Amino acid sequence: MAKRDKLYEGKAKTIFATDNAHQLIQYFKDDATAYNAQKHEVIMGKGVLNNAISYHIMSALGAAGIKHHLIKKIDHREQLIRKCDIIPVEVVVRNIAAGSMVARLAGKHIPIDLGTCLKTPMVEYYLKEDALKDPLITAEHITGFDLASEDELKQMRLTSLAINRILGDLFNGIGITLVDFKLEFGRPSQRQEDDPLLILADEISPDNCRLWDKATGDIKDKDRFRKSMGGLVEAYQDIANRFGITIAAT
Repeated sequence: MAKRDKLYEGKAKTIFATDNAHQLIQYFKDDATAYNAQKHEVIMGKGVLNNAISYHIMSALGAAGIKHHLIKKIDHREQLIRKCDIIPVEVVVRNIAAGSMVARLAGKHIPIDLGTCLKTPMVEYYLKEDALKDPLITAEHITGFDLASEDELKQMRLTSLAINRILGDLFNGIGITLVDFKLEFGRPSQRQEDDPLLILADEISPDNCRLWDKATGDIKDKDRFRKSMGGLVEAYQDIANRFGITIAAT
C-alpha cells in the first residue's frame, strides 16, 4: 500500500492518502496536547504505544461485532484504515464522575465529586470544533443542524453503550476501571454489505479514555499529562503489558 499526500494533521495523528481511494494511512504521533492544545509536549514513544493499544482494542471490538475503520496495523506507528466522512460529534460515555462533568455539574443539586459512580452510564455529545473548545451539545443540535440523522444518532448512542459494556469487561480483566472514554463515528466512503449506517473511527487508547488501577486508584491515562503528574509513557506501557501486547522496536 503506497503512502501518498498528507490529508490532515491532528493533535495526535496524521492521515495520509493511499493508492486506494477508499483507504487511508493513520500515523500516530508522539505529541501530547491538553486544553485544546494550549498545553503541548512531545513525549517519545507515546505514539507507538497508542498505535499498539488501539489496534488491540479495535480488534477486540471487531471480534465482538462492532464495525470499525481499522483494516490492519502496518508497523509500529501506522494503521491502514477505511476512509470515512467523520461525523463532527464526539460521543463521551461516562461511568464515573470525572473531568469536565465534575467541573460543570458538581454542586447542591448534583452532589457528585471526582470518583462518584454514576447510577447508569451517561452519554454526552460534544461538537468537534477546536475554535469553540468542543462545546457540549444536545441530540436536538445534532439532528437540527444536520450533523447526523435521527437514525445515525440512535446508532451512535446504542453502539457507544455496547462498546462501553465490551470495554468495561476488557479493562476489568486486567485490573483497570474504565471511568469514561470518547468515540468518533464516520460514514464509510465504500460501503460493505454488512455495514451499519456509521462505523467506529479514530482510536481507542489511554489518550481518549480515563483508566484507573482498581487496586491503587493510580491514573493510567492522559490525565497524567493534563495534571503534570509525569510518568505518562510508563502508565501507557503498563496498560500494554497487562494486555500482553509486545511493542515493536522504533
